[in-house]
Amino acid sequence: MHIPDGFINAPVSIAAGAASLGALAASARRVSEELAERAAPLAGLVAAFVFAAQMLNFPVAAGTSGHLLGGVLAAVLVGPWTGAICIALVLFVQALVFADGGLSALGLNVVNMAVIGALGGYVVFRALRGALPRTRSGVVVASGVAAGISVVLAAIGFWVEYALGGTVGVDLGTVFGAMVGVHLLIGIGEGVITALTVGAVMSVRPDLVHGARDLVPSAAPARSGAPSGG
Repeated sequence: MHIPDGFINAPVSIAAGAASLGALAASARRVSEELAERAAPLAGLVAAFVFAAQMLNFPVAAGTSGHLLGGVLAAVLVGPWTGAICIALVLFVQALVFADGGLSALGLNVVNMAVIGALGGYVVFRALRGALPRTRSGVVVASGVAAGISVVLAAIGFWVEYALGGTVGVDLGTVFGAMVGVHLLIGIGEGVITALTVGAVMSVRPDLVHGARDLVPSAAPARSGAPSGG
């Protein structure tokens, strides 16, 4: 999913960079609305966990592999705005230190994995929560399904970017089939990891799970500002 330098042309990369900066600026203004003081250390732990998990690949098919994107996981645990910033920080460190994703393509990767993955994925999560029973199991299922869907949405985001400014002469239909097909499988792994992690945190500290605040009687009502899918 990490886009390297030169894969998408400069105009589209610059536009994505501007869009990502705007989204992160908006996210930074909303962090205090969704992240209680006692949960602040969890944001750092989530970023560290996603960073480590993204370094580990799991086999998918035909010699390909995938790794956790972590957008929905971060959004469900610490809130969509904070989650988007966590993912963006992970992508920045990976690009700067490990050359995992190009610096000129950083905006593209932030759009796909932080904006679409975390913010968009949380909208899907909220929509699923509205359709599922208001139980802890409902939160776990919604987080897993939303995580899987977010991976496919991020892959489609890449395809749109490639359609607008791809520099490699590969047919759009081939790129779409390859990206969506592989990321459907990666999404299964993403969903399982996300559901297991959210379930583990809820089993010990449900009050720290942003996406389950309505299930914890002692939790203070969340203030407005988080994206809602229904």
